[in-house]
Amino acid sequence: MEELLNDVVPQEDLERFEKKYHHEQELDGEVSTETKFEYAFCLVRSRYTNDIRKGIMILEELARLHPDGRRDYIYYLAFGNARIKNYTEGLKYCRAFLEIESNDQVRSLEEYIKKQSDKEIAKGMAVAGGAALVLGGILAIAMAKK
Repeated sequence: MEELLNDVVPQEDLERFEKKYHHEQELDGEVSTETKFEYAFCLVRSRYTNDIRKGIMILEELARLHPDGRRDYIYYLAFGNARIKNYTEGLKYCRAFLEIESNDQVRSLEEYIKKQSDKEIAKGMAVAGGAALVLGGILAIAMAKK
């Protein structure tokens, strides 16, 4: 799963779908659902966090307004959130997908997100524990000098 999450879209593909998206927007002020999805799909696979966030916003809009493609939108919402380490949202979308249907790839993504989330929590606890030790040491030195 990590390999899939680390795979980035070729820049040419991203630029091609971005151009198509903006062309439709300029042409008649409305972008087709298919073009929005293609562009968002590229954005969530970008190497840049801001692109991924933009893709997530487009996918959220699609999921809200177009229930027929909801399954795909929800998967890539989980995928995009996992890529930017927004694990709570990623898990939420994995669970929403699994309510629609059982899927091994989504279960694998869910497990990956849980493991990464646990690692982040452990890191946070280690940092907090280290900071508490440093603060305790500083306080001890300050008390000893008095």
